[in-house]
Amino acid sequence: MVSHRGVLLMAYGTPRHLGEVEAYYRDIRGGQDPSPEAVASLTERYRRVGGKTPLFEITQRIADRLQARLNQRTTDDSWSVFIGMKHWHPYIAEAINRIGQAEISELVALPLAPHYSMLSIGGYERLVAQALESLDNPPATTSVQSWHANPGYVRLIAQRIKDALQRIDADPAEVEVIFSAHSLPARIVNSGDPYPDELMTSAAAVARKAGVESWRFAYQSAGKTPTPWLGPDILETIETIAGEGRTHILSVPFGFVCDHLEILYDIDIEAIARAAELGVNLSRIEMPNDDPDFIEVLHDLVVTGVGARTSALTA
Repeated sequence: MVSHRGVLLMAYGTPRHLGEVEAYYRDIRGGQDPSPEAVASLTERYRRVGGKTPLFEITQRIADRLQARLNQRTTDDSWSVFIGMKHWHPYIAEAINRIGQAEISELVALPLAPHYSMLSIGGYERLVAQALESLDNPPATTSVQSWHANPGYVRLIAQRIKDALQRIDADPAEVEVIFSAHSLPARIVNSGDPYPDELMTSAAAVARKAGVESWRFAYQSAGKTPTPWLGPDILETIETIAGEGRTHILSVPFGFVCDHLEILYDIDIEAIARAAELGVNLSRIEMPNDDPDFIEVLHDLVVTGVGARTSALTA
């Protein structure tokens, strides 16, 4: 008997054009209206990267290729891969509704973010659990909480570093590597959130695999709120490196897997411009996006869960 299994591939979400930026921003703020100044600032960032990012299109290609890869397996299972976004269409709840209509028997909820935080991945899990409650016959659902220790992911980022170092016109030993991930409110430290520790453990593992001896970690893309966020910020770290007389930096934003605003603006425009002001050449690794090697990482996470931490959302 063929069983119909599913994967819910989850990403943060992105507006599809400038006219959606304000509503998208409002969704991020839990329904609260952002100030006109904040909307103008975010809109300008999207305008600087062409009016939109390719996050949705990349996620769709990942879903299509992952589904094809899963269905290459010679088993009695058939697989369907669905997309659900945290803060924009298609929302996670919309995806869960389609999953219910497709009569999926078992579901793997997989966020496109390797490191766990109660605020980030925990938020995805809560949305999935709430949406599953609306189904008359919800599928048995497993959530992949964290996959930063997956060997394929470590190899993939390490290879991206090696490839990028070969492109830089400098001795690799003279290039300072900055690993970065999205900052979160600093209060998570007091609650025992594993996010900072996972990031440092993950960066160390990738650096060893890549043969990188000199590296640093920084946070990026902190929210503009009165409360403190985790640091050091990547712009401050760039300034520190420049002050030490270093002239080449490789950015490794390994907390992300796709080209979107935090990459195309925060790194490719803002960080590169700040480095240039300080006489430093900053380049970055290519993101995994829908590369076949990344599809293999996701395939292994779904099928074997090696190097991942999971939890059951439904029995």
